[in-house]
Amino acid sequence: MTTQPHPPDPGDRPARLAVGVVGAGRVGPALAASLRLAGHRPVAVSGVSDASRRRAAELLPDVPLVTPAEVLARSELVLLTVPDDVLPGLVQGLAETGAVRPGQLVVHTSGRYGVGVLGPALRVGALPLALHPAMTFTGTAVDVQRLAGCSFGVTAPEQLRLAAEALVVEMGGEPEWIEERDRPLYHAALALGSNHLITLVAQSMELLGAAGVGAPDRMLGPLLGAALDNALRSGDAALTGPVSRGDAGTVAAHVEQLRRHAPQILPGYLAMARATADRALAKGLLKPELAEDLLGVLGQDGTTDRTGGSGTDGTTGDDGEDTR
Repeated sequence: MTTQPHPPDPGDRPARLAVGVVGAGRVGPALAASLRLAGHRPVAVSGVSDASRRRAAELLPDVPLVTPAEVLARSELVLLTVPDDVLPGLVQGLAETGAVRPGQLVVHTSGRYGVGVLGPALRVGALPLALHPAMTFTGTAVDVQRLAGCSFGVTAPEQLRLAAEALVVEMGGEPEWIEERDRPLYHAALALGSNHLITLVAQSMELLGAAGVGAPDRMLGPLLGAALDNALRSGDAALTGPVSRGDAGTVAAHVEQLRRHAPQILPGYLAMARATADRALAKGLLKPELAEDLLGVLGQDGTTDRTGGSGTDGTTGDDGEDTR
């Protein structure tokens, strides 16, 4: 009788690293938990708020909560998972106080920055990597599962490219190389598609509720799921609805209803409708002879006209809207 061989223990593989997390927000503990599944050893985490401490306890049980300096002292691979605006000062401070060691892998997860922000750590001999998971995190264990197949925006010195991509693969992700100069544009694209989508969905649910729909989420689920799938498959060719058809009367009715019931949503509707009309025209989906009346409707109601002037009520249109 033969005995089936046991699968190799991940911990027996070479180059297993002691992993530390500075900033126990939604991202860091999930990434460290994923690295643990690959055989690496989370050894320390820092977090200030009660929520951070709870996340660390849930996703990294038995990993001690210590100061950022102590995290670096215990770690060979450090994940800096803090807000974008905090990152430069954190790196500078850690480098100046001697917390960063030569040969230490220092990884940040910011979409905005490449490895340039890690310059102070590089100058003291650290190995800088920028690994940004293109995913929305919940701060719960479900994030570890969702990392499977998640794309990561990877930026690193050329000699560390293979190491950076290997870490992503170990977390279950798919590495996508982003040049240093392209990081801000890359991040803007993700924010446009992800963050603004949440705002649009929330506004749509709000309006459906106002219209008497008892379960807006159930109504929108199949519609938005199909729209997203069609858009990812076909791009602009998936456009449907009154704007792409040039139904100026229907759009005018929308504008009137939003002005009456949800004026706070109207500027966003108009801005998105104008962008949709522009794309539909460029792709030949919107007939030019129907576009004039439609664009006339979209230029009304005190928003900017097509030449960028402001309306009579003092509101701001395309150029002045905050789209961050």
